[in-house]
Amino acid sequence: MALQDTVEHIVTGLGYELVELERSAGGLLRVTIDLPWAPGAEQFVNVEDCEKVTRQLQFTLEVEGAEYKRLEVSSPGIDRPLRHERDYERFEGELVDLTLKAPLGAAAGGQVSANRKKFRGTLERAAPGTGWQITWRDEPQVKPGQKVSKKKEPAPLQVLGFQLDELKEARLAPVVDFKGRRPKSVAGES
Repeated sequence: MALQDTVEHIVTGLGYELVELERSAGGLLRVTIDLPWAPGAEQFVNVEDCEKVTRQLQFTLEVEGAEYKRLEVSSPGIDRPLRHERDYERFEGELVDLTLKAPLGAAAGGQVSANRKKFRGTLERAAPGTGWQITWRDEPQVKPGQKVSKKKEPAPLQVLGFQLDELKEARLAPVVDFKGRRPKSVAGES
């Protein structure tokens, strides 16, 4: 059995979802786990979850004869990678960072630099059957204490539609809020 299959089998057997499996120099085997997503029930991986998976993986990988020097099991963190369609459904409405495989080129019609491959915006479902899109404004971030004129026109809202196979990488944008996690606002609410 291949390492990816072995790890995924163990992780899913314990009731978790395998987000990412990385091998890096020096023999580090990094496993990122999350709890399965159910709409309306947001749960988070804790230290006990990582410890349980670590113990089971150490035992199984020793029996399988897998070569590694150090095993690291962790939660996805605030910059969680988005890999599958269900990840995009789960984080619809959130701020994401996207990197395209190829720059937009002339397709942007002069709205965006032809060489641009990285974007940060709000993830949204495009028209049914056409994939996903992000929306953003290209304006500088307001610094704390900086006053912004109310007369200043906001930058135009821009939209980029994409298919998952056009992406090199997609991650949740790390947003730190020291007042606590806030639920996503539902359309129509104030």
